[in-house]
Amino acid sequence: MQLLNSIEMTKQTFRILTILLILCSAAAIAFGQAENLKRSTTKTDRFDFGAGGTVVIQGAPNGSVKVVGSRSNEISISAVIEVSGGSESELQQVTELTGFVMQESVSRVSIFSVGPDNRKAAKKADRKLLKKLAGVPYKINYTISVPQYCDVEINAGKGDISVSGIDGDLRINGIESNVDIALVSGTLAATIGKGDVSFTMPNQAWRGSLIDVQVANGSLTARLPRALSADLTAVILRTGSIKNELSNLKPRVRTVPFTEKGIAARAGNGGTAVKLTVGDGTMTLLQL
Repeated sequence: MQLLNSIEMTKQTFRILTILLILCSAAAIAFGQAENLKRSTTKTDRFDFGAGGTVVIQGAPNGSVKVVGSRSNEISISAVIEVSGGSESELQQVTELTGFVMQESVSRVSIFSVGPDNRKAAKKADRKLLKKLAGVPYKINYTISVPQYCDVEINAGKGDISVSGIDGDLRINGIESNVDIALVSGTLAATIGKGDVSFTMPNQAWRGSLIDVQVANGSLTARLPRALSADLTAVILRTGSIKNELSNLKPRVRTVPFTEKGIAARAGNGGTAVKLTVGDGTMTLLQL
């Protein structure tokens, strides 16, 4: 009898353990599904904006920014919002709170990214909800078309930056970004914390002025025309080296030779100031 009771108790214990194992597995699967939940939506806008103005883009903490110059006098914005993690209801709430808002005047448009971790979202939700949703990851990937003849300022977090077709002044700041810039004319001032930066000057005579590109950690590639006339200064501040493939450079000071850490050169007749700086990393000077 004791043996039978012992066997029965063992069976009951096994059943309980089996049920617990099933429940734990189901919970783990549900948790994994919640972790893998993703939602993507697109928000757009389009409006008239004349040439000669300034467009300021305040990117999201995570996400890419692509700006293209157009012959039309309008701004077109496409923002792809991606939200991941959290529950279905949290994804929905974050999606509703995430996007962009604008400040507009006759000659200036500012595009601000908005998310649950942004104070501007407080107008749409109470503080308790914002605190709850602040940890849900999201990113906004922008594709923005602007008039060719305008000035553009981009402030980005982590994500790729691409600019092309702009005949105006460019100011670009990124925390961690891979950057690709195709210059037309104007000026360029770019400061990147970490990433790979590449820019190309046009083959025709440069009609702009200062070019100043700084990368704290990463690589910088400059593609410059054979007929360039500029005063070029290229510097590696700490670790790394410069690879120079430009054949038309001469030392600005005859007694100061080029090194793998620094180049102070004159191309053609000089003129435009081109300042290239890398903290830690590599720099490559290529000829078109």
